[in-house]
Amino acid sequence: MSSSKDIKLEVCVDSIASAIAAAESGAARLELCSALSEGGLTPTIGILKSLKSFIAIPVYCMLRPRSGDDFIYTDYEMQALLTDLDMLREQGADGFVFGSLTPTRSINVKQCQQVLEHAHGLPVTFHRAFDITDMTRRQETVRQIIELGFKRILTSGFKPSAHEGIEYIAQLIAKNHRDIIIMPGAGVSVGNLEEILTTTKCIEFHSSAKSKADAPPANNITLTTSDNNVIAGNNLSMDCDVISTARQDLLIYEMTDANVVRKMVFIAKAMSEKN
Repeated sequence: MSSSKDIKLEVCVDSIASAIAAAESGAARLELCSALSEGGLTPTIGILKSLKSFIAIPVYCMLRPRSGDDFIYTDYEMQALLTDLDMLREQGADGFVFGSLTPTRSINVKQCQQVLEHAHGLPVTFHRAFDITDMTRRQETVRQIIELGFKRILTSGFKPSAHEGIEYIAQLIAKNHRDIIIMPGAGVSVGNLEEILTTTKCIEFHSSAKSKADAPPANNITLTTSDNNVIAGNNLSMDCDVISTARQDLLIYEMTDANVVRKMVFIAKAMSEKN
């Protein structure tokens, strides 16, 4: 059983298999998306409803209607996003993950307010759109996010990975830890986790917890849900005769590695006990 002092791992997943691997291996929370290859988009209602029927840990749903790194949404896109939010909330979402910017890379206050209102009090995380705001005004941006009512900020410290942005993340946590959870994410791995936890003093962190692309699959296990549905634990690929132009559509199916989750949880628990 975890305590309030435990350092918590949130795992981002885009499939039922990954969700089960994360939940059964010690993750404290899931960030449910579709298309992690695109940075994570809004998940389907069906997958959330299915997961909520047999997974006990909280499930936060990504709210992102399309790919692209601008995070600037039209009124039409927001209408679709808010409709998704309402339906996901009705199907048991425990929270949401969202971020919206203006063309000048500042927080889109109106759109954030719309999401927070539709969330009906459920916690909302401001995602890595934060990392493309003006770094020189980062403290002002954090205060604005806090005042809007977000509960967390997911950040890589304005760098491609949390390890590269470790010093900025540490500064943000030191200044704001009493008012909001600053959660390191992007490129967090077993190899760099201890340094990230030690330097930032974060109480939560975020990872997809996948194996390296060139490593053999570590999920050589079978995951069984409470109603005995069996999901194989290996990465899958399709091998068939297709023309080369279609080959790009047959990508390797990557999933969360249960062993990586266990290792991260073990490291986090050891670090929690030191503090």
